[in-house]
Amino acid sequence: MPTLLQLFRSRPGLKLQGNGVYLRPPRLSDHRDWADLRRRSRSFLEPWEPTWQEGDLGRSAFRARLGAYARELETGEAWPFFVFRKSDDALIGAVRLFHVRRGVSLSGTIGYWLGQPYVRQGHMSDAVSAVVRFAFDGLGLHRLEAACMPENTPSAALLLKCGFSEEGYAPAYLKINGEWRDHRLFGLVARS
Repeated sequence: MPTLLQLFRSRPGLKLQGNGVYLRPPRLSDHRDWADLRRRSRSFLEPWEPTWQEGDLGRSAFRARLGAYARELETGEAWPFFVFRKSDDALIGAVRLFHVRRGVSLSGTIGYWLGQPYVRQGHMSDAVSAVVRFAFDGLGLHRLEAACMPENTPSAALLLKCGFSEEGYAPAYLKINGEWRDHRLFGLVARS
């Protein structure tokens, strides 16, 4: 029986399916669409993300990002996906399952972003739900975690809609846009 990593590599067309979206690993050919979407959505995304580095949207930085993704995929530590709208194949965002831990933990963390033109249309809850199914049914994980800043009520609502429960509060949890920011913590346990 092949591992999921072997399936990923042997079938580059492998996709996770949602209702209105599909997800697949990023490719170098996605650079232009990704950079355009991030550029157009910059003021929308910056308050919620680590500081954007100079040249972050350039092709060489994108190539380096893909190299890091490949290394994480090789070790099974992370599973990066770009999100596409089914109706027109538009790249609309990304979901990443990372900090995947095996052994007694069998857990991982989900992070995501969506381009500003596509918010509040149900796309990200569709995408996150697809990754949750992949994590539990495909990878056999037991627990998923996610976090968002207290003022990011749309993100908290999305996590609750996808079945996560709020579990706590972490002061100065992540350095976002140059500042250590508090986060609300969410978790989801696989149904037995």
